[in-house]
Amino acid sequence: MPEPAEPAEPVKPTEAQPGPPKPRERPLDARSLRGLAHPLRIRLLGTLRHDGPATASQLAERLGESSGATSYHLRQLAAHGFVEDDPTRGKGRERWWRASDEGTRFGPDLHSDTDPAVRGAVDLFLHEIATIHTQELATWLGTASDWPREWSHSSDLSDFTLRLTSEQLHEMNERLHEVVESYRTAGPGDEEAPQVRVHLHSFPRTGSTGRS
Repeated sequence: MPEPAEPAEPVKPTEAQPGPPKPRERPLDARSLRGLAHPLRIRLLGTLRHDGPATASQLAERLGESSGATSYHLRQLAAHGFVEDDPTRGKGRERWWRASDEGTRFGPDLHSDTDPAVRGAVDLFLHEIATIHTQELATWLGTASDWPREWSHSSDLSDFTLRLTSEQLHEMNERLHEVVESYRTAGPGDEEAPQVRVHLHSFPRTGSTGRS
């Protein structure tokens, strides 16, 4: 990775406003997934989770959408419990929104649901998340030279090929999640530190042997 002549300071993320603790994760069932499985809704929710409360107009500017579109989809997210009014704001004419939780996870039966509408929602949701991950990685690679040198040395872009059963893959993912969570719950971190995105992708390789 090329080193910048004069490393720029990283841009600090917008900090979420203080409030009651949010649930760590929300399990998705068929109904809630259908309410979330829309590209703009997924991005609206992600922005509120990462950058804190915002109005429909602010979100429209960040995402390159019309405020009418963001207002409509925020109301749909609210109807399914993904976002809510921010009681610490909203004293002006515009409504302020915040995420109701910090993350989502699939319920145990979503992947095997026989309803075509649910399978379509699963497919859309997962492909949109994959697209977002790809865009985030591309943004990092395109801006890495703007960061101090130690961030290039600390970042990672690795892949591994293992021979695992489905049970071993599940166990490995659980242990990886525990490692990530240990850094979230280890105590107060540096408030000046930037947000760090951690992507974990693990899946069987098409065409390989040893299916289980």
